[in-house]
Parts: sequence; C-alpha cells; structure tokens
Amino acid sequence: MLSRNLDKAKDAYKKKNVEETIEAHKGNKAPEEHNLEQGQYIKSLIYGGLDGIITTFAVVAGVAGASLSAGIVLILGFANLIADGLSMAIGDYLSTKAENEYKEIERERETWEVENYPEGEIQEMVEIYMHKGMTEEDAKSVMAIISKYKDAWVDIMMVEELGIIEDDESPLKNALVTFFSFAIFGFIPLVAYVFASFIPIFHTQTFVIASILTGLTLFALGALKVRVTGKNWFTSGFEMLIVGGIAATAAYLIGAVLSGLA
Repeated sequence: MLSRNLDKAKDAYKKKNVEETIEAHKGNKAPEEHNLEQGQYIKSLIYGGLDGIITTFAVVAGVAGASLSAGIVLILGFANLIADGLSMAIGDYLSTKAENEYKEIERERETWEVENYPEGEIQEMVEIYMHKGMTEEDAKSVMAIISKYKDAWVDIMMVEELGIIEDDESPLKNALVTFFSFAIFGFIPLVAYVFASFIPIFHTQTFVIASILTGLTLFALGALKVRVTGKNWFTSGFEMLIVGGIAATAAYLIGAVLSGLA
C-alpha cells in the first residue's frame, strides 16, 4: 500500500495547492482495499449505463417519431435492453479476458528473458533510460540496482518496454457490472411507458416525460464520468446530454421520415 493518499493528491493537483500535496504525501492512511477494487469497475458502470440509456432512448425516439403505439416502444425497448446488454457484457468479458491473457503471456516472456539473458534485458533498459534523457552512466547505475530484484525488474520492463500496466480486473465482474448498468439505466427511458396505464400524466405526456427523465439521467451519468476522466463535472454532464440528444434527435427524425413504412 502506498503511504500517499491518492484521493487527496488528486484533489490537491486540481487546486494546484502545494501545501495539500505535501500533506497528501505525509503517510496518511491510504485508500482501503475495497475502495480500490470498486474503482476498478466504475468505468464499466458508467459506460455501460451511458450506452444503455442512449440506445434505449434512441429506440423510444425512433418509435415516437414514427407515431407507433406504446406497446411497440415497450417491445423494442426491452428487446434492446436484453439483447444489447448481453452483447455488451459478453464483449466486455471477452475483451478483458483477452487483455489479461496477453498481459500474462508477456509477463511470462519477460520473466524468461530476465532469467535466461539478463545482460540483454539490462542493455534494453539502459537504452530506454538513455532515450528518456539519462546519461549512460546513470542508466547503468539504475539498472545495477533494479536488476537485483527480479519481480520489480519485470514489473518495470512491462511498463517501460511494452507499455503494459498490470491490474487484477475480473472479466466476469466487468461483464456483470456492464450488463446490470446497461439494463438499469437503459430502463429509464421506458419508465413513462411502463406506468402510462396507471398514472394519467404519464399517459398523456409519455414521450415528453421519457425525454426529461433521460436528459436528467444522461447529465448525471456524464457528471459521474469525471471519476474516470477528471474533467469538470458540469461540462462533462452537459457534453453527454448533447451527445445523447443528437442521437435521439437523429432516431426521431428517421422514425418520422420512415413512418409511412410502418
């Protein structure tokens, strides 16, 4: 565990506050393990949710543009939730699994090379450090120390030579987070249609209410995206609202133009 408090360090950087940066590095309690694990899956949560709500609302907007019945909205909307949600989850599972396997194979290769031809690996790292601006003498001095510790040496080779940052993401957890995020947030545009038979205002203003709920959720998810990107929350939320609005408008116009085919 790092002695630095990473959350405080990030906050200090945003403020460009040197005093807070120093405080963050004074050995305060680092983030707990379960918080670090949760952070690994926030990307799947956010992007699964964004894709779910945008694609489902695009279906809703297209059907509304074609002036089709609420029943068609629900049929196509729920079909999209299940089919696209499963597709995204499977894709996330396979891509994460393939990435983990690639990292594992490359680590095995680097370990074998370090064990069987250390001189060549040392020379590679010396050249890399020299390319970064070190003198040859300093680069060799650094590698004389690093090469004493095989695990650390391989870790550094993975990053510096191959550009691979290792993690312990679970393909199954990633897939589950993506699917449930897609399904939960993708359900938002369908809420007004589901309750249209029970709540009068939902029945008379179904598409308007679905649009409002979707817009608010898009903004909230876009704002939450700053946990990954680090950008301004309002700008990120507004940007996502605009992107979702463009997709929905395009779907609505296509539905309106092709309504005669229904």
